[in-house]
Amino acid sequence: LQTLQKQLKLVDQKIAKMISREAKTNRTVQVLQSVPGVGKVTTSTMICDLPELGKLSRGEISKLVGVAPMVRQSGKHKGKRMILGGRGHVRHVLYMAALVATRCNPVIKSFYQRLVAKGKEKKVALVASMRKLLTILNDMVRNGECWRNANLSESK
Repeated sequence: LQTLQKQLKLVDQKIAKMISREAKTNRTVQVLQSVPGVGKVTTSTMICDLPELGKLSRGEISKLVGVAPMVRQSGKHKGKRMILGGRGHVRHVLYMAALVATRCNPVIKSFYQRLVAKGKEKKVALVASMRKLLTILNDMVRNGECWRNANLSESK
């Protein structure tokens, strides 16, 4: 167990070193790291596993990651909308980033609280926050803009 903990610590240090080195030359890393709630793990996952970030529309990137609600109906049967498919490992990391963002990112926090106040279930509001965070990141990377404290909740 101690050996695994040492290896994990070493891998974390290498990832942090690579990200800091990459941040000097790669604008995308700088943009991602500027967002409250997005840390080293989210940044490295987005860079490595989602190279399409900033190149697709908000609907396309949401479907690619698997956070777009899909309608489940056939004939007269009408099921609930749910997220499915996409890149699960990116979605898992985005879940944790959105969870943190609902506490420390003012835009995502107010969006989440507004949905919960409207009566949405907390899990549903969190998934909506994941999609909101992803679309904000996508727009920021596309435009090459770092986080600013302006009201981004109106961005599409």
